[in-house]
Amino acid sequence: MDMETDFENRMVSAEYLPEDDGDNPLRPRTLGEYIGQEKVKENLSVFIDAAKMRHDALDHVLLYGPPGLGKTTLAAIIANELGVNFHITSGPALERPGDLAAMLTNMEEGDVLFIDEIHRLPRTVEEILYPAMEDFAIDIINGKGQGASSIHLPLQRFTLIGATTRAGQLSAPLRDRFGVLLRLELYTPEELAKIVSRSAHILEVPCDEDGALEIASRSRGTPRIANRMLKRVRDFAQVMHGGAIDADTARVALNRMEVDELGLDRIDRRMLEAMIRHYNGGPVGLDTVAAVIGEEAVTIEDVYEPYLMQMGFLSRTPRGRVVLPAAYEHLGLPVPGQPEKKESYPEQTSFL
Repeated sequence: MDMETDFENRMVSAEYLPEDDGDNPLRPRTLGEYIGQEKVKENLSVFIDAAKMRHDALDHVLLYGPPGLGKTTLAAIIANELGVNFHITSGPALERPGDLAAMLTNMEEGDVLFIDEIHRLPRTVEEILYPAMEDFAIDIINGKGQGASSIHLPLQRFTLIGATTRAGQLSAPLRDRFGVLLRLELYTPEELAKIVSRSAHILEVPCDEDGALEIASRSRGTPRIANRMLKRVRDFAQVMHGGAIDADTARVALNRMEVDELGLDRIDRRMLEAMIRHYNGGPVGLDTVAAVIGEEAVTIEDVYEPYLMQMGFLSRTPRGRVVLPAAYEHLGLPVPGQPEKKESYPEQTSFL
């Protein structure tokens, strides 16, 4: 089994995948179309209206939260609501100070510059941002040694929108320069069902409320995963069920793709079962878990564990990882220290 291929093709991965390239028509373009994140939308609406009334650029905005919740979409909506140009880049793409300087000097009054993964900005590039954000100017050093000279370039007033999944990795000087800090939270199944219904309408796929809720309940609170699942369920519906999506169609399709009713996929269950069967549920070290399932430790820590911890299936302790009782119950396995029930547990498929 090629574990790297498994990771890259995970249906429930919140990271951006090549198959998501066709999602642009599904992205809302106004705050009114944007579903969920009500507190964020209410505050943003006030900030945007105030900036437009003052005929001034919106203060710099930091969007943070788990991947796949719509940070890039929200940044584009802000630019659209302000009626200004939207420039997009990412932290890893800005390798040299000159890369950022070139973008900043081409900005028009009030424009929005969106930097995704801003926590990955090189330090030399980040230092160029400080005067640009505060004073709307940059200083470029021309030449080296004694012949070096500094060129002061004024900039048009602009709005920087930074997005990050790791706000804690931002340096304090950069974080303090953002006037508006907004955290995006995971969506409820009901909110995701509305997103699925809207996307199905855009894709011209008949989908009833129960079908949308079935997809939403397995989407880990993440719109990106919900839209990805919708497109795959659509394939099953077109080939096997006449093209319409209802609860039964969605359930069969997602079961075929090995995504269970709580959004766990084969790799999630495989990791939990390995810890239970080989180490009695823990505590077990991260490197040991990585060796058993053939995955990198950093991938387990950043990709698999967060959702399992949110669901109350896994705990990180000083001695290692521990599988919690809720995971045993979900997998249909007896919980250690509790008497087994008289009725037989449903047979589980082993993914080891």
